Amino acid sequence: MIRLAKVSVLMIAAAFIFSSGFALAASDSTKAGESRKESKGTLPSGEERFMKEAASGGLMEVELGKIAAEKGSHQRVKEFGKRMQADHSKANTQLKKIASSKGVDLPTQPSGEHKSTMDKLTKLSGAEFDREYMEAMVDDHKEDIEKFQTQADKGKDPELKKFASENLPILKKHLELAQSTEKQIKTESKGDAKSGSRSGAKSGSKEGAR
Repeated sequence: MIRLAKVSVLMIAAAFIFSSGFALAASDSTKAGESRKESKGTLPSGEERFMKEAASGGLMEVELGKIAAEKGSHQRVKEFGKRMQADHSKANTQLKKIASSKGVDLPTQPSGEHKSTMDKLTKLSGAEFDREYMEAMVDDHKEDIEKFQTQADKGKDPELKKFASENLPILKKHLELAQSTEKQIKTESKGDAKSGSRSGAKSGSKEGAR
Protein backbone atom coordinates (compact mmCIF):
# COMPACT_ATOMS: atom_id res chain seq x y z
CA MET A 1 0.00 0.00 0.00
CA ILE A 2 2.82 2.36 0.86
CA ARG A 3 4.51 1.70 -2.48
CA LEU A 4 1.23 2.30 -4.34
CA ALA A 5 0.75 5.56 -2.49
CA LYS A 6 4.28 6.68 -3.41
CA VAL A 7 3.66 5.83 -7.06
CA SER A 8 0.40 7.78 -7.00
CA VAL A 9 2.10 10.80 -5.48
CA LEU A 10 4.87 10.63 -8.09
CA MET A 11 2.34 10.38 -10.91
CA ILE A 12 0.39 13.36 -9.59
CA ALA A 13 3.59 15.38 -9.23
CA ALA A 14 4.69 14.51 -12.77
CA ALA A 15 1.29 15.45 -14.15
CA PHE A 16 1.43 18.77 -12.29
CA ILE A 17 4.92 19.54 -13.62
CA PHE A 18 3.92 18.61 -17.18
CA SER A 19 0.77 20.75 -17.10
CA SER A 20 2.68 23.67 -15.58
CA GLY A 21 5.36 23.40 -18.25
CA PHE A 22 2.73 23.25 -20.99
CA ALA A 23 0.99 26.31 -19.58
CA LEU A 24 4.27 28.22 -19.42
CA ALA A 25 5.12 27.25 -22.99
CA ALA A 26 1.70 28.35 -24.17
CA SER A 27 2.10 31.60 -22.27
CA ASP A 28 5.52 32.21 -23.85
CA SER A 29 4.10 31.45 -27.29
CA THR A 30 1.25 33.91 -26.73
CA LYS A 31 3.66 36.57 -25.51
CA ALA A 32 5.87 36.03 -28.57
CA GLY A 33 2.87 36.41 -30.84
CA GLU A 34 1.80 39.56 -29.06
CA SER A 35 5.34 40.87 -29.27
CA ARG A 36 5.37 40.34 -33.03
CA LYS A 37 2.04 42.12 -33.36
CA GLU A 38 3.30 44.99 -31.24
CA SER A 39 6.50 45.30 -33.30
CA LYS A 40 4.41 45.48 -36.47
CA GLY A 41 2.13 48.08 -35.02
CA THR A 42 4.79 50.38 -33.59
CA LEU A 43 5.78 51.91 -36.95
CA PRO A 44 4.98 55.66 -36.83
CA SER A 45 2.07 56.65 -39.09
CA GLY A 46 4.30 59.08 -41.01
CA GLU A 47 6.72 56.31 -41.92
CA GLU A 48 3.94 53.97 -42.96
CA ARG A 49 2.59 56.75 -45.17
CA PHE A 50 6.05 57.21 -46.67
CA MET A 51 6.19 53.51 -47.53
CA LYS A 52 2.79 53.52 -49.21
CA GLU A 53 3.47 56.70 -51.19
CA ALA A 54 6.87 55.39 -52.26
CA ALA A 55 5.28 52.12 -53.36
CA SER A 56 2.56 53.90 -55.35
CA GLY A 57 5.10 56.18 -57.00
CA GLY A 58 7.41 53.28 -57.76
CA LEU A 59 4.61 51.33 -59.44
CA MET A 60 3.78 54.37 -61.57
CA GLU A 61 7.42 54.82 -62.58
CA VAL A 62 7.68 51.18 -63.70
CA GLU A 63 4.44 51.23 -65.69
CA LEU A 64 5.16 54.57 -67.36
CA GLY A 65 8.70 53.40 -68.05
CA LYS A 66 7.29 50.46 -70.03
CA ILE A 67 5.02 52.79 -71.98
CA ALA A 68 7.88 55.24 -72.66
CA ALA A 69 10.08 52.43 -73.95
CA GLU A 70 7.33 51.41 -76.37
CA LYS A 71 5.54 54.65 -77.29
CA GLY A 72 8.30 57.25 -76.94
CA SER A 73 9.27 58.81 -80.26
CA HIS A 74 12.64 60.13 -79.08
CA GLN A 75 15.45 57.66 -78.41
CA ARG A 76 16.43 59.34 -75.14
CA VAL A 77 12.86 59.02 -73.88
CA LYS A 78 12.89 55.31 -74.69
CA GLU A 79 16.21 54.85 -72.87
CA PHE A 80 14.98 56.83 -69.88
CA GLY A 81 11.86 54.67 -69.71
CA LYS A 82 13.93 51.48 -69.67
CA ARG A 83 16.04 52.82 -66.84
CA MET A 84 12.92 53.69 -64.84
CA GLN A 85 11.70 50.13 -65.24
CA ALA A 86 14.95 48.62 -64.00
CA ASP A 87 15.75 50.98 -61.11
CA HIS A 88 12.25 51.35 -59.70
CA SER A 89 11.50 47.63 -59.98
CA LYS A 90 14.55 47.01 -57.81
CA ALA A 91 13.49 49.66 -55.28
CA ASN A 92 9.95 48.27 -55.21
CA THR A 93 11.28 44.81 -54.35
CA GLN A 94 13.38 46.24 -51.51
CA LEU A 95 10.39 48.12 -50.12
CA LYS A 96 8.14 45.04 -50.28
CA LYS A 97 10.57 43.10 -48.08
CA ILE A 98 10.67 45.88 -45.49
CA ALA A 99 6.88 46.24 -45.52
CA SER A 100 6.41 42.50 -45.09
CA SER A 101 8.65 42.44 -42.02
CA LYS A 102 6.62 45.27 -40.48
CA GLY A 103 3.14 44.04 -41.38
CA VAL A 104 2.41 46.96 -43.70
CA ASP A 105 0.18 46.33 -46.72
CA LEU A 106 1.49 48.25 -49.72
CA PRO A 107 -0.66 49.26 -52.71
CA THR A 108 -0.52 46.99 -55.74
CA GLN A 109 -1.57 49.75 -58.17
CA PRO A 110 -0.70 53.46 -58.44
CA SER A 111 -3.16 55.59 -56.51
CA GLY A 112 -4.13 59.22 -56.07
CA GLU A 113 -1.95 61.69 -57.97
CA HIS A 114 0.14 58.85 -59.39
CA LYS A 115 -2.93 57.25 -60.95
CA SER A 116 -4.03 60.60 -62.41
CA THR A 117 -0.61 61.08 -64.02
CA MET A 118 -0.75 57.59 -65.50
CA ASP A 119 -4.28 58.05 -66.83
CA LYS A 120 -3.26 61.30 -68.51
CA LEU A 121 -0.05 60.04 -70.12
CA THR A 122 -1.40 56.74 -71.39
CA LYS A 123 -3.76 58.67 -73.69
CA LEU A 124 -0.88 60.48 -75.42
CA SER A 125 1.56 59.38 -78.11
CA GLY A 126 4.49 60.58 -80.22
CA ALA A 127 6.15 63.92 -79.51
CA GLU A 128 3.30 65.01 -77.24
CA PHE A 129 3.85 61.97 -75.02
CA ASP A 130 7.59 62.68 -74.93
CA ARG A 131 7.09 66.25 -73.73
CA GLU A 132 4.43 65.48 -71.13
CA TYR A 133 6.18 62.36 -69.86
CA MET A 134 9.52 64.07 -69.29
CA GLU A 135 7.85 67.05 -67.63
CA ALA A 136 6.01 64.67 -65.29
CA MET A 137 9.25 62.82 -64.52
CA VAL A 138 11.02 66.04 -63.56
CA ASP A 139 8.20 67.07 -61.22
CA ASP A 140 7.76 63.59 -59.73
CA HIS A 141 11.44 63.08 -58.99
CA LYS A 142 11.71 66.47 -57.33
CA GLU A 143 8.92 65.41 -54.96
CA ASP A 144 10.47 61.98 -54.43
CA ILE A 145 13.86 63.42 -53.54
CA GLU A 146 12.29 65.75 -50.97
CA LYS A 147 10.38 62.89 -49.31
CA PHE A 148 13.31 60.47 -49.37
CA GLN A 149 15.66 63.13 -48.00
CA THR A 150 13.31 63.78 -45.09
CA GLN A 151 13.05 60.07 -44.36
CA ALA A 152 16.82 59.62 -44.55
CA ASP A 153 17.43 62.58 -42.21
CA LYS A 154 14.54 62.36 -39.75
CA GLY A 155 13.13 58.84 -40.03
CA LYS A 156 12.90 56.70 -36.88
CA ASP A 157 12.96 53.23 -38.41
CA PRO A 158 16.55 52.09 -39.22
CA GLU A 159 15.51 49.95 -42.21
CA LEU A 160 13.52 52.75 -43.81
CA LYS A 161 16.30 55.27 -43.18
CA LYS A 162 18.73 52.94 -44.93
CA PHE A 163 16.30 52.36 -47.81
CA ALA A 164 15.81 56.11 -48.31
CA SER A 165 19.53 56.88 -48.03
CA GLU A 166 20.54 54.21 -50.53
CA ASN A 167 17.95 55.27 -53.09
CA LEU A 168 18.51 59.03 -52.85
CA PRO A 169 21.55 59.09 -55.19
CA ILE A 170 19.59 57.04 -57.73
CA LEU A 171 16.64 59.43 -57.62
CA LYS A 172 18.95 62.41 -58.00
CA LYS A 173 20.50 60.81 -61.07
CA HIS A 174 17.02 60.19 -62.46
CA LEU A 175 16.16 63.87 -61.99
CA GLU A 176 19.37 64.92 -63.72
CA LEU A 177 18.59 62.66 -66.69
CA ALA A 178 14.96 63.79 -66.81
CA GLN A 179 15.93 67.46 -66.87
CA SER A 180 18.57 67.03 -69.58
CA THR A 181 16.23 64.91 -71.70
CA GLU A 182 13.39 67.39 -71.30
CA LYS A 183 15.70 70.24 -72.29
CA GLN A 184 16.94 68.41 -75.38
CA ILE A 185 13.42 67.61 -76.53
CA LYS A 186 12.31 71.22 -76.13
CA THR A 187 15.39 72.53 -77.93
CA GLU A 188 14.89 70.16 -80.84
CA SER A 189 11.17 70.92 -81.10
CA LYS A 190 11.95 74.67 -81.25
CA GLY A 191 14.52 74.02 -83.94
CA ASP A 192 11.99 72.03 -85.95
CA ALA A 193 9.43 74.83 -85.55
CA LYS A 194 11.91 77.48 -86.77
CA SER A 195 12.92 75.29 -89.68
CA GLY A 196 9.28 74.82 -90.60
CA SER A 197 8.53 78.55 -90.43
CA ARG A 198 11.57 79.39 -92.58
CA SER A 199 10.64 76.86 -95.25
CA GLY A 200 7.09 78.20 -95.19
CA ALA A 201 8.36 81.77 -95.59
CA LYS A 202 10.61 80.79 -98.51
CA SER A 203 7.78 78.96 -100.17
CA GLY A 204 5.54 82.01 -99.76
CA SER A 205 8.13 84.38 -101.25
CA LYS A 206 8.56 82.15 -104.29
CA GLU A 207 4.82 82.07 -104.84
CA GLY A 208 4.71 85.87 -104.60
CA ALA A 209 7.54 86.24 -107.13
CA ARG A 210 5.60 84.15 -109.61
